[in-house]
Amino acid sequence: MTPPRIFISYSHDSAEHKDWVLDFATTLRNGGVDAVLDQWDLKPGDDLPHFMETQLETADYILMICTKNYVEKANAGAGGVGYEKMIMTSSLLPKIDNNKVIPIIHQNGTAERPTFLKSKYYIDFSNKEDSEDSLAELLRHLLDTPLLEKPEIGSNPFKPLKKSKPDRVSDGVEEVMRILAKGLNNSTKEVINLEGILKDAGIDRLTFDKYLSKAIKDGLIKKYLGYRFSVTDKGIEYLISHKIIEA
Repeated sequence: MTPPRIFISYSHDSAEHKDWVLDFATTLRNGGVDAVLDQWDLKPGDDLPHFMETQLETADYILMICTKNYVEKANAGAGGVGYEKMIMTSSLLPKIDNNKVIPIIHQNGTAERPTFLKSKYYIDFSNKEDSEDSLAELLRHLLDTPLLEKPEIGSNPFKPLKKSKPDRVSDGVEEVMRILAKGLNNSTKEVINLEGILKDAGIDRLTFDKYLSKAIKDGLIKKYLGYRFSVTDKGIEYLISHKIIEA
């Protein structure tokens, strides 16, 4: 994999801030990123506008270190930051993909970004305690190695219905017959006492009785005294045809 080329845009707020940016860029390079920084790559006598335009156009990603001073300069169009902002928002570099501009927040108590970056997702380096997590998130994105991979879309589990709509009564009767078949398998007698098995069947008594009555009416089940039933010959054929039991 070719290391992604990163251009770091920042304002020279103070010596301390310049040192932080230098350390930040060094850490990125140590993490496999080709970070470009004026402190390394801009020499006395170099053409500053040309340097900015070239780096902004050729970089895979542009990291904009947002401090209070940076935001003010970008919004006012002042200094080098203002010039970079002009390049980013003008037609000078139409090839720049806006998705490659990433705001990096380095300020206390706020996450202000230049107006033209307001809608962009940012990574916050303001809190030292969270800086390692922020760095890991940034590097994973730059190196295209996400922590969580989006799973592939599976195959459609549904098949077209042959009927115009589901037949809930038939489905209910089939569930009743499955429960009765389970009772037959667990009993040595042909007559099944449903009191003992219905509590573990996962269906409420009223719903079960509704479809039980339909099964009796259809001649699939014969009722005895109490809550005792047997499966008729027609019911056995039903169980076989619906592949609830084997022939």
